[in-house]
Amino acid sequence: MERRVFPEGKDPKKRAYDDLRWSRFKHFAAKEMFEVVDQHVFPFLRTLGGDDSTYAHHMKDARFTIPTPALLAKVVDMIDAVPMEDRDTKGDLYEYMLGKIASAGANGQFRTPRHIIMLMVELLRPMPTDIMCDPASGTCGFPVAVGEYLRKHHPEIFRDAKLKEHFHHGLFHAFDFDNTMLRIGSMNMLLHGVENPDIRYRDSLAQEHAGEEEKYTVVLANSPFAGSLDYENCAKDLLQIVKTKKTELLFLVLYLRLLKPGGRAAVIVPDGVLFGSSNAHKTIRRMLVEEQKLDAVISLPGGVFKPYAGVSTAILLFTKTNSGGTDHVWFYDVDADGMSLDDKRTELLPPEKLGQCPRPRSPPPTTRRTTCPTSLPAGRSAIGVSARTRALRRASACPRPTSPRKATTSPSTATRKSSTPKSRTARRAKSCKASPSWRRRSSRACRNWRGCLPNPLPFANFHP
Repeated sequence: MERRVFPEGKDPKKRAYDDLRWSRFKHFAAKEMFEVVDQHVFPFLRTLGGDDSTYAHHMKDARFTIPTPALLAKVVDMIDAVPMEDRDTKGDLYEYMLGKIASAGANGQFRTPRHIIMLMVELLRPMPTDIMCDPASGTCGFPVAVGEYLRKHHPEIFRDAKLKEHFHHGLFHAFDFDNTMLRIGSMNMLLHGVENPDIRYRDSLAQEHAGEEEKYTVVLANSPFAGSLDYENCAKDLLQIVKTKKTELLFLVLYLRLLKPGGRAAVIVPDGVLFGSSNAHKTIRRMLVEEQKLDAVISLPGGVFKPYAGVSTAILLFTKTNSGGTDHVWFYDVDADGMSLDDKRTELLPPEKLGQCPRPRSPPPTTRRTTCPTSLPAGRSAIGVSARTRALRRASACPRPTSPRKATTSPSTATRKSSTPKSRTARRAKSCKASPSWRRRSSRACRNWRGCLPNPLPFANFHP
């Protein structure tokens, strides 16, 4: 195997590492399951990736707290029913855990909806050579989304040794000051196939940033905006740029400090950043517009972050230039995101219509009704397409007969009644072509093109 999670052989307690695989573990008896998890799985997780890996660092204090084998067996049965083959399920599972942690709301850690994350990643379009950072990572929703985007749009990463090494060891950087969040985020990245991301304990607003300044090319974040900090708890290099206690303004200054020149950012901010009237708010807006390049402002509906908070927010997209460059700013006001804006946040649309790139069930209809359709519904005969096209070309060109036949006598009534539908259609087409006003009526005839075509045709029921 190219990449083995479990090594070959046995662990220090003489248990085969293959017994730790889910495909085998779930079939054990409840008592044996309990022993395997307590005596073998948790010790293995504490050393996963080596002593210097982020997993080993964050899992060193992890404890197994399920009290009985019966409860563990019930948990295993419930997890086994979850469709883990869908990679998005793993991210949703970990972000759901964030919603159940009692301290999350107090620390301002609000779950960012999956479709909002994917929208921001699609707008930013990260590349395999980028270095991304989320200074308020939580469960690592943004790094996971970037990894999934690169797997989908740049599969060549895993065929190039240099790009693969960068993907597993140099691309992802995330900070948080909550050890529980760091542990959840580390395991979330592990489940999504990233071997050794840089996920560290760091108070992004309190510590100096000399070693992190202008180090990253992409910043994706939904930073906490739950209150204010004391001046003595803020990093001095941030206060030198703008003197404020507002966390949302301090994080914006931090993003500019972290980005390299030419780096891009997509971040979520409260509406107060856009409309605040204090000197600090005005200073931040002037920096973004006059000194950097502000690309877009996307206003989100007020209930996006319910049930955590009902505050109105917006997505800012900007590029660090240090020399201005804001010529045109794209403003977009989102009235609805496909989900109810109450505390339940239920889906209002079918899954295929949700997301940043919804896929229509059927091809879009013809936009110009004065032109004849160029395609047929699925299942129609290709011979019918050819016949229709030839007939329309003849009608459009409108060739006059070389030797027009003058009728000397009109057909009798009995003859007209006994004529076949085909002869009536042909006579109507002939009369239409011989008319001197045909060219003036060509657009109207095109709308009624079926009257000038032989009948029956395989697309007779198709209405353009």
